[in-house]
Amino acid sequence: MKKVAVQIDGGHLRALARQDNQKYDPDFIEKFSKALTKQGDEELLRVLYYDCPPFNGDRTRPVSGEKHTFKSSDGWLHELATRDLLAIRLGVLKWRGWKPKRTPVDGNALTDDDFKPDFEQKGVDLRIGLDLAVFAAEKSVDRIILVTGDTDLIPAMKLARRTGLQVVGVEFPGYKLNRELAAHVDFRRTLSSWPK
Repeated sequence: MKKVAVQIDGGHLRALARQDNQKYDPDFIEKFSKALTKQGDEELLRVLYYDCPPFNGDRTRPVSGEKHTFKSSDGWLHELATRDLLAIRLGVLKWRGWKPKRTPVDGNALTDDDFKPDFEQKGVDLRIGLDLAVFAAEKSVDRIILVTGDTDLIPAMKLARRTGLQVVGVEFPGYKLNRELAAHVDFRRTLSSWPK
């Protein structure tokens, strides 16, 4: 029996789930993480979920100059943290400004509705990579099931594999691992459908 840990890049999973019209909430994340392990063959040590709390604050609209307030609750992250075998690792969501919804920009008069907020996750990939390195150094698991599309994690994946840790990449309905990530996993695990 292989002892496994699951590492989930929340931004990546959320984007794929929403593309497929899945309701993204703590129940979905918990069911998804349990669907990743092979019953009878793998013992789950922990699921590590990496994300950022939502951005809250006031920003000035790009055309009208009016104030826009971003206000969202992070209660779902607190709820997720109470689930069995789930741990949350939080980065920071940084404001980068406004960007056009469509490019090239139409020559007509622009309005605020032509722009969308631009945010960037900071520290999430670093936390995933550090935890992956710790699992490799401590040999606390035999296998990592990694849910990400971030090639910045390749050095940590290489380190883990050099120490004997097996790295499993996850593919979803309509999504295959990119070539760079696929070259640095021991196995691919394909989910044929989203968990119900």
